[in-house]
Amino acid sequence: MTTPTDLLAAPAEPRAGRRTRRTSVTLTVGLVLTGLVALLAAVSYLWLPYGVDDTSGGRLAGPGDGHLLGTDKLGRDLFTQLMTGSRIAFGAGLGSVTVAALIGVTLGVLAAFAQGWLDDTLSAFLDILIAFPTLLLAMLVVAARSATLGSAVLAIGLAQSAVVARLVRILVKRVLTQDYITAARTSGTSWPRTVAAHVLPNIWPTLVVNLALQFGLAVLAEAGLSYLGLGAPPPNASWGRMLQEAQATFTTAPAGALAPGILLVVLVIGVNLIADGLRDVLDPAARGRRS
Repeated sequence: MTTPTDLLAAPAEPRAGRRTRRTSVTLTVGLVLTGLVALLAAVSYLWLPYGVDDTSGGRLAGPGDGHLLGTDKLGRDLFTQLMTGSRIAFGAGLGSVTVAALIGVTLGVLAAFAQGWLDDTLSAFLDILIAFPTLLLAMLVVAARSATLGSAVLAIGLAQSAVVARLVRILVKRVLTQDYITAARTSGTSWPRTVAAHVLPNIWPTLVVNLALQFGLAVLAEAGLSYLGLGAPPPNASWGRMLQEAQATFTTAPAGALAPGILLVVLVIGVNLIADGLRDVLDPAARGRRS
């Protein structure tokens, strides 16, 4: 006979099982999608079907005859360009996130300790940077320097650092109100040691999820800059540059635009699924709210 206690307790396990399966599927699908593109990028360092500037394939040749996806309007192998483009996408994503993390975490921690007018000034400064369009800020930085992949990475990282800094500021201020921080300070622990031993370990789960999302945004931003001619210069085959070059021949050779577009979507969706899965795994509070 089922008692009221059984009715209350029984659903707990199925809900936990469904949540675990959902988290596992989300994270697994994200890892698979991202891993496929990462594998393509890794292989490109060891092997390429053709040289990146090899134009011997014939103009706008269709798939076959030694060219898996055909060639572009200059006779370059499209699959070779996709492989080198995946390398650029991962380089831009990882580089931008690294710059954003280094600058953003530093500024965020310093802003969290600020008081009074300094706190208000830093908060207003971060809000202004966040309100400023990321792509436009990146365009200004690239235009002031030169159209290279390094400039694009620096520009995107600087633009994203404001988002990271504001998040870190909020998280650190929340942690600083906890009793264990007071206990650490009472015991004589210095502020740098308190930050390293108690503050950063307690904010990293949320920070990692945010950085995963920033990775996807950085990939899109780099593609946008390359589409406008402000990314990695030729013969580097950025996906954004491939899309720009293929738009005039889309009706006659659609593979030139579809292939980089599909890979761009796959990578961004994969990274976002990883971020969603990590949120469930690393942030128990968020997992409880979503269940």
